[in-house]
Amino acid sequence: MKVGLVYDPIYLEHDTGDHVENSRRLVTAMSYLEETGVRRELIGLPPRTASLEELEMIHAPEYISYVKSKAEQGGGWLDPDTVMSPRSYEVALYAAGGVLAAVEAVMKGKVDSAFALVRPPGHHAVHDRAMGFCIFNNVAIAAKFALSKFNLNRVLIVDFDVHHGNGTQDAFYADPHVLYFSTHQYPFYPGTGGMSETGAGEGKGTTVNFPMVAGWGDEEYLRAFHEVLVPVARRFQPQLILVSAGFDAHWADQLAMMQVSITGFAQITKILKELAAELCRGRLVFTLEGGYNLRVVACSLKAVFDVLLGNTEIDDPIRKASAARKPGGFDEHIESIKEIHHLLG
Repeated sequence: MKVGLVYDPIYLEHDTGDHVENSRRLVTAMSYLEETGVRRELIGLPPRTASLEELEMIHAPEYISYVKSKAEQGGGWLDPDTVMSPRSYEVALYAAGGVLAAVEAVMKGKVDSAFALVRPPGHHAVHDRAMGFCIFNNVAIAAKFALSKFNLNRVLIVDFDVHHGNGTQDAFYADPHVLYFSTHQYPFYPGTGGMSETGAGEGKGTTVNFPMVAGWGDEEYLRAFHEVLVPVARRFQPQLILVSAGFDAHWADQLAMMQVSITGFAQITKILKELAAELCRGRLVFTLEGGYNLRVVACSLKAVFDVLLGNTEIDDPIRKASAARKPGGFDEHIESIKEIHHLLG
């Protein structure tokens, strides 16, 4: 299997200081991939900058100009959670463009799958403003790019970050060409992603939210993927799968309260890889979103790459010694979601 990695030291120049979303996330991850030998098995894919036209497929021109001017003025806060440094605008162009480079490599057959290890993350950014550490919506721009550049009709976006990707949902809520599937802790930041949010107009039914109760873990996540994502993906028949990969649903992440393990992330990746092989010639592109425990992010990335590379043994060095009692009600919960999306019977 040919697996691509988009990475460049430019991503470290988005200087957020002691903010939880900082450059150490990528430094630690890249060091671990080097130490474990995984980096040598990957095909390096250089990022490029996204053009203004590509950004404007999702974002308002006035907002893009505002971000640029903010950087030129030395940076500052775009919202209560999202900070910029002088180079953040340029880095954000490379973050969006890095995912585009991954899409191009997969669509042109240079690699079978790819992971864009970029920052700042993107899935909270909406049409005209930053949110939740995100400046431009990298995965949404990539979906629009794939639809136009490669004449695709159907793109699936899977988002397993612990926070709901409100910006991605907003971008495609009425768009029948993009199926958005999200698992996320709920209720939690940003407060969106209820199971009744299913799309509008021609896009009715192409938004599939699977809100999760704090305390659920691998078992519940894997059932959500097997019993909801797999059938809705088969019904949709995507030509490309994009993944917003956030590792903050891990039990050791300090910003959330889910109980997913590294093994769980590997199993999710296996489902996505098998779906891509079945439905869209293996075309699968990941991009980094959240995840703030540095060791968890590094080890989870290695596990994802192990699955993509076809390595059968998954290393989970952060196994939890004992599981706390988890909340019930999952059976009724998943049945409600299946009913909403016509998956019963």
